[in-house]
Amino acid sequence: MKKLVFLLMVMVSFPTMARQFDIEVIIFKRNVAPETINESWPDKLPAIDYTDTKVYADFTGVRKLPSSSYRLKRQYEALQNHAGFTPLFHAAWRQGDWSSRRAPVFHIQAGQNFASQFNPDGTPIEPGQVVSTTPLYELEGTLQVYVQHYLFTKVNLDLRKPGQREVVIGADIEQPVEAVEDGTESDAVVVGQLQQIEKQVEVESFLKTFRMQQLRKMGSGEIHYLDHPLMGMLIYVRKLD
Repeated sequence: MKKLVFLLMVMVSFPTMARQFDIEVIIFKRNVAPETINESWPDKLPAIDYTDTKVYADFTGVRKLPSSSYRLKRQYEALQNHAGFTPLFHAAWRQGDWSSRRAPVFHIQAGQNFASQFNPDGTPIEPGQVVSTTPLYELEGTLQVYVQHYLFTKVNLDLRKPGQREVVIGADIEQPVEAVEDGTESDAVVVGQLQQIEKQVEVESFLKTFRMQQLRKMGSGEIHYLDHPLMGMLIYVRKLD
């Protein structure tokens, strides 16, 4: 009798244990200049942690899906044919019903490689400088899909765009003019008197990084859109029967 009860429990729980999801993702950039958007963009951002991350096809229990199984082809073509957008990443995979502690965190890399033009900190490569072999992709970051009662998508993505920035290289201090008794002027500095300081700046090429960080609760079988002023993401998660 105990063996029968145990067998029934296993049979009932097996569908939940074996639940699988097909996940499809499109990430695209908006073809707009960042300076035209009324946002404050910092020059420096904390580095994204890529510890224990892998390409989506390299995790045990995760299977890359062929393009013939894609459900967002129409959306991808619409983005590709629109002058305002450029798709950078399109992929699909199958994974299990995993919590945030077990679900894999994928390392996303796509778009142009800027390593021959810029350093990782965004400054330009100087003449004669040894170029790093580490790629510096236009799109890079992490993506995780997990189940915690509901489906969740967690993204931490950087979009890199070449541009310019002003760099302070020095300062000119204007000496105050002091009047003397005979009506002439002196170049002596008066202690305690405020002095006008003019910054000296130069414009340099710079690879600016813009970050999208979002955590989104989702429903299975629905297309979800994650938005950012300079990029966007479409994600479709389908629970297998």
